[in-house]
Amino acid sequence: MLKTAQKQEQGSALVYILIAIALLAALTLSFMGSSSQQTSSQSGFRTMTMLNNQISLIQSAVQECRIVYKKGDTSIDISGGGSDPNARRNYPIKPNSTHYNTATIGPTAGRLVKDIRCPGNPGGNDENHVKIFGSTSGKFLPAPPDLFDDWEYYNGEDGVFFWTKTNKSDAFLATSLQKLDDEYGECETDIVDATSGAINLDSNAETTCTNGYTCFRVRITTKPSAVFNGDSDGEEAACP
Repeated sequence: MLKTAQKQEQGSALVYILIAIALLAALTLSFMGSSSQQTSSQSGFRTMTMLNNQISLIQSAVQECRIVYKKGDTSIDISGGGSDPNARRNYPIKPNSTHYNTATIGPTAGRLVKDIRCPGNPGGNDENHVKIFGSTSGKFLPAPPDLFDDWEYYNGEDGVFFWTKTNKSDAFLATSLQKLDDEYGECETDIVDATSGAINLDSNAETTCTNGYTCFRVRITTKPSAVFNGDSDGEEAACP
């Protein structure tokens, strides 16, 4: 009888131990899940904040150029076959424009925002436009947030806009971009999903959201010809 009682006690103790182990495992999984969600939320908020800050910086720098140098550079060729068809001469033109072929600093290889220049600075129709970002102006554009490419720039038939893109699929990115989009007017920003194929960003197919990427675009000015091919929820349907 004594041995039987001891075995029963040992069996009961083993059950309690197993229950304790199971509870500990459940608590650990719950903590890990909560921690993972918190980390994702923090990453999303940080990404949204960084993008938003850079958007504000770019917008204000471009508008300052337009306000201070109201006439811009009227020698910029905006004709159909010119260097910058239908561009606005009092806004920065694309930094890879052939208008800069005769400038001291020639056109860039791409159209990155960090390379845009201010028409009218220096005064008159001088093609040596001063860079908006850099040591000369004292304004510096930070590197884009992790997982995103450098901001790019357009000034042409559809108005003036700039955009960044990512080909990463991290869960928090879609939520971050949607929340950021909600911070702006319906026709001011859009999310372009090109994960299934490249999508033109303007009516003349001068710029595209690259195949496999998601682009976030910010408009500074808009013309009636502008292409609104963004959000899947259809909120841009009534634009421009």
